[in-house]
Amino acid sequence: MCACETGMEQGTRPVGMFEVILTRRKRFGWRWQVCDQSGKIFADGFERTRPSAKYQSERALFFLLSQAYLRNRSAASSED
Repeated sequence: MCACETGMEQGTRPVGMFEVILTRRKRFGWRWQVCDQSGKIFADGFERTRPSAKYQSERALFFLLSQAYLRNRSAASSED
Protein backbone atom coordinates (compact mmCIF):
# COMPACT_ATOMS: atom_id res chain seq x y z
CA MET A 1 0.00 0.00 0.00
CA CYS A 2 1.45 3.34 -0.99
CA ALA A 3 0.70 6.46 0.97
CA CYS A 4 1.52 9.05 -1.64
CA GLU A 5 3.15 9.33 -5.02
CA THR A 6 6.77 10.20 -5.55
CA GLY A 7 7.13 13.63 -7.10
CA MET A 8 6.78 17.22 -6.09
CA GLU A 9 4.21 18.53 -3.66
CA GLN A 10 2.96 21.95 -4.68
CA GLY A 11 6.08 22.27 -6.85
CA THR A 12 8.39 22.98 -3.89
CA ARG A 13 9.13 19.92 -1.75
CA PRO A 14 9.69 16.30 -2.74
CA VAL A 15 7.04 13.88 -1.54
CA GLY A 16 8.14 10.59 -0.01
CA MET A 17 6.49 7.22 -0.29
CA PHE A 18 5.61 4.88 2.53
CA GLU A 19 4.65 1.26 2.21
CA VAL A 20 2.97 -1.23 4.51
CA ILE A 21 4.49 -4.71 4.64
CA LEU A 22 2.64 -7.68 6.12
CA THR A 23 4.69 -10.85 6.74
CA ARG A 24 3.32 -14.24 7.80
CA ARG A 25 5.23 -15.59 10.83
CA LYS A 26 4.76 -19.40 10.75
CA ARG A 27 2.06 -20.39 13.26
CA PHE A 28 2.38 -17.32 15.44
CA GLY A 29 0.69 -14.57 13.47
CA TRP A 30 1.55 -11.58 11.31
CA ARG A 31 4.32 -8.99 11.53
CA TRP A 32 3.62 -5.56 10.04
CA GLN A 33 5.96 -2.69 9.15
CA VAL A 34 5.60 0.81 7.77
CA CYS A 35 8.74 1.70 5.79
CA ASP A 36 9.93 4.45 3.49
CA GLN A 37 11.47 3.93 0.03
CA SER A 38 14.94 3.36 1.46
CA GLY A 39 13.69 0.63 3.81
CA LYS A 40 13.86 2.65 7.03
CA ILE A 41 11.22 1.32 9.43
CA PHE A 42 8.99 3.99 10.97
CA ALA A 43 6.58 1.66 12.76
CA ASP A 44 6.23 -2.07 13.26
CA GLY A 45 4.29 -4.56 15.27
CA PHE A 46 2.89 -8.06 15.57
CA GLU A 47 -0.72 -9.28 15.51
CA ARG A 48 -2.36 -12.69 15.69
CA THR A 49 -4.60 -12.26 12.63
CA ARG A 50 -3.98 -10.73 9.22
CA PRO A 51 -6.98 -8.35 9.41
CA SER A 52 -5.77 -6.95 12.74
CA ALA A 53 -2.20 -6.59 11.38
CA LYS A 54 -3.55 -4.76 8.34
CA TYR A 55 -5.67 -2.49 10.53
CA GLN A 56 -2.80 -1.64 12.90
CA SER A 57 -0.35 -0.99 10.05
CA GLU A 58 -2.78 1.31 8.27
CA ARG A 59 -3.50 3.06 11.55
CA ALA A 60 0.25 3.65 12.05
CA LEU A 61 0.55 4.90 8.47
CA PHE A 62 -2.32 7.35 8.98
CA PHE A 63 -0.72 8.57 12.22
CA LEU A 64 2.61 9.18 10.44
CA LEU A 65 0.91 11.09 7.64
CA SER A 66 -1.21 13.18 10.01
CA GLN A 67 1.83 14.10 12.12
CA ALA A 68 3.77 15.17 9.02
CA TYR A 69 0.82 17.31 7.93
CA LEU A 70 0.48 18.94 11.36
CA ARG A 71 4.25 19.55 11.55
CA ASN A 72 4.26 21.20 8.10
CA ARG A 73 1.17 23.23 8.96
CA SER A 74 2.65 24.57 12.21
CA ALA A 75 5.96 25.37 10.50
CA ALA A 76 4.11 27.31 7.81
CA SER A 77 2.10 29.29 10.37
CA SER A 78 5.24 30.17 12.35
CA GLU A 79 6.83 31.63 9.19
CA ASP A 80 3.97 34.17 8.86
